Amino acid sequence: MPRNRIDVHTHYLAGAVEDLFASGFALGGGYRMSAEWTPENAIAYMDRQEIAAQVLSAPWTFTGTAEDPQYAARFSRRLNQEYAELIAKHPDRFGAFASVPADSPELALAEIGYALDELGLDGVMLNSNAQGRYFGQPFHEPVLAELARRRVPVFVHPADPPHSDELAFGRSRSVVEFTFDTARNITNAIYTGVFQRYPDLTLILAHCGGPLPSLGWRIAEHTVMGMGPTDAKIDPEHVSGVLRGLYYETALAGSRNSIQPTLEVTGVDHILFGTDWPAAPEPTVVRNIANLAGNGFTEDEMTAVERGNAARLFPRLAG
Repeated sequence: MPRNRIDVHTHYLAGAVEDLFASGFALGGGYRMSAEWTPENAIAYMDRQEIAAQVLSAPWTFTGTAEDPQYAARFSRRLNQEYAELIAKHPDRFGAFASVPADSPELALAEIGYALDELGLDGVMLNSNAQGRYFGQPFHEPVLAELARRRVPVFVHPADPPHSDELAFGRSRSVVEFTFDTARNITNAIYTGVFQRYPDLTLILAHCGGPLPSLGWRIAEHTVMGMGPTDAKIDPEHVSGVLRGLYYETALAGSRNSIQPTLEVTGVDHILFGTDWPAAPEPTVVRNIANLAGNGFTEDEMTAVERGNAARLFPRLAG
């Protein structure tokens, strides 16, 4: 019987994104995507890997430039419209996280409203930082407040941190810097009281949050060791509650090295299936799926991870 997986971490590379690459844009992370993206190729890949549906994203955040101040808003609008057209043609196979510009909270909010209310997209994608601005800093406050009000799934995809070239020693930032930036972003959000202000945020962390679960106790313990006068009044129980309530997806993170620490901070009901295709080539996806099966999940637990948990977040794709 097919697994009917729902893949919450997979990337769209046609249309606006294809034109972006053709313009000379250098893909963040220091690598190129591994496959030509078409709906037909994506569906064939899904069928080979027993994936019933993908929730697409394009993992970049842009601002306008002095030469073209409207660039980011125009790019996000075109991309979101392309998502909606694709979903209309293949409603059972594709969903999408809306792209939002990073010029200002006002432009981001306008695109969120359009993408969710007019286009009916399934969630919103935010990077682990937006041009060096992290959750808990003023730029994100109106956006996080609105996403919490809507209780919409938010996919937090890693991005290059500031000074990424130096930090990565010239290697691909995908090796460790991406995942470190996810942990950095969520730690700052916890310490600055984001989850006190917006308890209804529904965040999905790429790659099981990178090192975040392994650092969970350390992050919690520092709330009683002293963090400085600018941080929120939180305690270890608050940190544990936040980590328990986040969702963690398994792209490039299906091995016990990632899953077992994640299960120390949350339950099986908050783990989602992801592949990172086509950034991750299909042989890597196959090996990661095999790793996921080696975690000792029962059949019911594996079904929840691969499909059931995502079906609760994305009921449109649950049919």
